[in-house]
Amino acid sequence: MTATVTLVLLAIGTYGLKALGPFLLAGRPELPAWLTRLSNLAPVALLAALAAVGTLTTRQDLTVDARLGGVLAAGVALWLKAPFVLVVIAAALTTAATRAVTG
Repeated sequence: MTATVTLVLLAIGTYGLKALGPFLLAGRPELPAWLTRLSNLAPVALLAALAAVGTLTTRQDLTVDARLGGVLAAGVALWLKAPFVLVVIAAALTTAATRAVTG
């Protein structure tokens, strides 16, 4: 199977799965309030998990290195309600400084 055919099939499958939800829920009453709240929290949990995996792993190994310092600096900057550009700069500078010190 060529790469183009594979790409087209994956695109059709992706859009099909996204369209399935509205078709299945059409004409039904609204979801319960607890389920709506839970579904609103799912993207936050997924993003946090992705950040944790990207920060704390190298291939198959658990790794604590300069990236963790950068994420912590970004977290502090966000907690202090800094503009996004400053959050990115703080994370980058902290990561670079940690790498320079630890060698």
